[in-house]
Amino acid sequence: MAAVGVGGSTAAAGPGAVSAGALAAGTASAAHRRLKYISLAVLVVQNASLILSIRYARTLPGDRFFATTAVVMAEVLKGLTCLLLLFAQKRGNVKHLVLFLHEAVLVQYVDTLKLAVPSLIYTLQNNLQYVAISNLPAATFQVTYQLKILTTALFSVLMLNRSLSRLQWASLLLLFTGVAIVQAQQAGGGGPRPLDQNPGAGLAAVVASCLSSGFAGVYFEKILKGSSGSVWLRNLQLGLFGTALGLVGLWWAEGTAVAHRGFFFGYTPAVWGVVLNQAFGGLLVAVVVKYADNILKGFATSLSIVLSTVASIRLFGFQLDPLFALGAGLVIGAVYLYSLPRGAAKAIASASSASASGPCTQQQPPGQPPPPQLSSHRGDLVTEPFLPKSVLVK
Repeated sequence: MAAVGVGGSTAAAGPGAVSAGALAAGTASAAHRRLKYISLAVLVVQNASLILSIRYARTLPGDRFFATTAVVMAEVLKGLTCLLLLFAQKRGNVKHLVLFLHEAVLVQYVDTLKLAVPSLIYTLQNNLQYVAISNLPAATFQVTYQLKILTTALFSVLMLNRSLSRLQWASLLLLFTGVAIVQAQQAGGGGPRPLDQNPGAGLAAVVASCLSSGFAGVYFEKILKGSSGSVWLRNLQLGLFGTALGLVGLWWAEGTAVAHRGFFFGYTPAVWGVVLNQAFGGLLVAVVVKYADNILKGFATSLSIVLSTVASIRLFGFQLDPLFALGAGLVIGAVYLYSLPRGAAKAIASASSASASGPCTQQQPPGQPPPPQLSSHRGDLVTEPFLPKSVLVK
């Protein structure tokens, strides 16, 4: 074989060239694997640490901070961070940044206003998460919160006319069953709990949060499909609305108390850790998530459930019983099955039907090409079901 050199000349490709190419390919493959493992670690830590840190901050003795102020502070920090990133993209040119923001935010005001609805829902969702985690054990919340997969799938079918495979529908049923078992365990006692916690209110809040998460994510995709704009610009726009709407919610829910005690009443290093985790954890995930495929995202979700459960046992005295373990196991299995690409799902379904019908295998008719394989990298919700809201950094 000949290799084309500079100026179009050819030279024989010897063993040295082949080994150099193989070495380069091996280095690139190793680097990609490292990035995938780093992505997995970041996704697991972000999924578990935010819930655990909120639970820890909300159950500390002493003055309890106002959750609405924490939501506003997270929005402000995210907005400022995105503004700094856009400033860096403009190479520190203030004039170019101002002209860009004027064009993107004010001139194209229709696109900006489209973000008001998902921003309102995300702000509501963030407040509901504080209510839910304050009234449910962290492990129970982590398992129940996976209902967002079910709500996102249903809204995608209703609003985007998406189709789901039979395996995905079965995994959604399995997911619902697992969550129901966990909630039955919680309602049946599930060990001692503080007197100021209301599991019913926590369940209502997490269900409402899942509904809002599913609707907002699908609505965001629907209204902005095909529109231009970087991730940082969209999150800056969301942050502007989120800050304004968060302040309105603060005034409506806790305005008098905040005015009397102060905006930062009850803030401790643990509370600031929660705010920083909410503000910057999602941004970090938005950076690394492009290196994670669907199976890795599902695996990260499963690991975060296990990590939250283990940490809850050590930090909060959570009692693990067989009923919770069964429900959590069903949810973990459902998350994994739903995350499989359609090609893999069809392979599993074919293998199951083949094993059920006996050892006979279907042969390809002679003279016909094999059926095309569906790509696992299509950018739709069916093959990308675990695009987290943190990619939108909300």
